[in-house]
This record gives sequence, structure tokens and C-alpha cells, in this order.
Amino acid sequence: MMSSKALGESISAVEITHISGNGVWLLTEDKELFMSYEDFPWFKDAPVGKILNVEEPQEGHFYWPDLDIDLTIEIIEHPERFPLKAKNA
Repeated sequence: MMSSKALGESISAVEITHISGNGVWLLTEDKELFMSYEDFPWFKDAPVGKILNVEEPQEGHFYWPDLDIDLTIEIIEHPERFPLKAKNA
């Protein structure tokens, strides 16, 4: 009999579901979040493989190790509260 949940720490329940010309969609355990390139410019020119490599080290905290990007659900849902963005030189 197969169990849908393994014992111990679960593997990441987060994944990128779509990458478009407008931004990136991130699916968490209970919601889908959209990150526009306007608010999250670091993803715009990043290789797809690096965007897809996302981890959830803590619930609601997402990390892209290949891009060294840390975001939380609050930052993604309310980017206007966090106006600092990377500037392309």
C-alpha cells in the first residue's frame, strides 16, 4: 500500500508552474502566486533551469540557490511594501 506522505521532513511542496513573458507563477501547498518581472526583475533574464530550481527551506519562505534569491509569501503578495529592487547595471 502506498502512502501519499512519507514520515519525517517532507520534500519541497513548491514548484514553478508557468514562466511567461510577463512573469513567473509559483505553486505552494495551498496557493498559486504570480511574480511579475516588473516587481521581481531578477527572474526576467534568468535561465529557465535556474528559475525552476526553487526550494522552501521554511514554510512560506522560498529560495532559488542558483540565483541567490530569497522571497517570502508576503513579499510576493505585496511587493509594494518592499520597494527595494535589484538595478540592472
